[in-house]
Amino acid sequence: MRVAVIGAGVIGLATAYSLVRQGHSVELIEGRDDVALETSFANGGQLSYRYVSPLADAGVPLQAIGWMLRGADAPLRFRPQASLHQWRWCLQFLLACRRSVNRRNAAHLLRLALHSQQILRSWREQDQLDGFAWRANGKLVIYRDQHSLHKGAAAIDDDSGQRLLDAAQCVDVEPALAPLAASLHGGIYSPGDEVADCHLFCTELLRRLRASPAFHLHTGQSVSALRSEGKRVRAVVLGRDEIAVDHLVVAAGTGSVGLLRPLGIDLPIYPLKGYSLTVGLADQDRVPQTNVTDYDNKVVYARLDDQLRVAAMVDIAGWDAGLDQQRIATLQRLAGATFPGAGDYQRARQWAGLRPATPQGTPLLGRSGFDNLWLNVGHGSLGFTLACGSADLLTSVIGGSPPAVSLDGLSLPA
Repeated sequence: MRVAVIGAGVIGLATAYSLVRQGHSVELIEGRDDVALETSFANGGQLSYRYVSPLADAGVPLQAIGWMLRGADAPLRFRPQASLHQWRWCLQFLLACRRSVNRRNAAHLLRLALHSQQILRSWREQDQLDGFAWRANGKLVIYRDQHSLHKGAAAIDDDSGQRLLDAAQCVDVEPALAPLAASLHGGIYSPGDEVADCHLFCTELLRRLRASPAFHLHTGQSVSALRSEGKRVRAVVLGRDEIAVDHLVVAAGTGSVGLLRPLGIDLPIYPLKGYSLTVGLADQDRVPQTNVTDYDNKVVYARLDDQLRVAAMVDIAGWDAGLDQQRIATLQRLAGATFPGAGDYQRARQWAGLRPATPQGTPLLGRSGFDNLWLNVGHGSLGFTLACGSADLLTSVIGGSPPAVSLDGLSLPA
């Protein structure tokens, strides 16, 4: 079958790779001049398979009010837009901020995440896929507040393999946290989690794909229309050219919203802007070897070979991916206070990207309402974590096989 995939970030590339592995011909379409230049370029780097709690949770609305008073220091910042889409998304987000809904969606995400870990392992072992700074180094979520720790501990899933630690045990797991020991109340450790460089992963997938005669990449070409007939998409229009398709996968991140609207498909996806720093290492003893998430400040730290990736923040503020230097300054200050001396944060490479998020925090996989148009969108901050599993499940359903794990709770409502 001839399958077109729109979007060459980590989701689209993983989808293309999975489809080609299963014998399909793939046309991968990317509007930018190269792959993985947007949300996949400099994300947090953590493959957080077991810590997958959605942003929408009980208590977040009240926390958000307090955060808004902190200005540029706030983990979450809301800037109202004259946009019905933004307000509708925010209302749906508030409706998802219930503990029962959070637990249900976290279970859906955990199921998909663990499958994604298995698929990446199989690609690494069977295809000798490497060269993207992968390590199995575990993840430690640290808590500076007793209430936050109690809430996090209550959400530990029996099947997740996570462990509750006190402050001293946190330092045992990650010695670089020793200067913070007095301010820690404890942590949650996921020894099975991993780390990798998402952009390098994408470029390695592309290198493998280019070796296949079943793969063709179109870059620097934006989709001008999707030509449909009844409930089937017949072709993707790229300027004056058309690509006829048997199946179409939309994996274009936040761009999927406008792309599918002319077909009457209204995706509940909104961009959540995040920021990152990529820091050259200065003192090895002060650099965390384990993935660290500072829960109360909402900052993640991941060592990628000879660099430290620091990522944080959620701006609900529209579609502008430009850098906000006030937010960058906050990130530099928090990183310097948490791991002082690990690197020169003032000279770090700065980045901002738009995470395509659904209100409930779960992606949209599978059918779209059209017979041959498939969705692989809305992964939010977990795109790298969920990419391989999402690609595998979608490849199965396109090929007419049952998915390895249930898509319940992971699809567009009928």
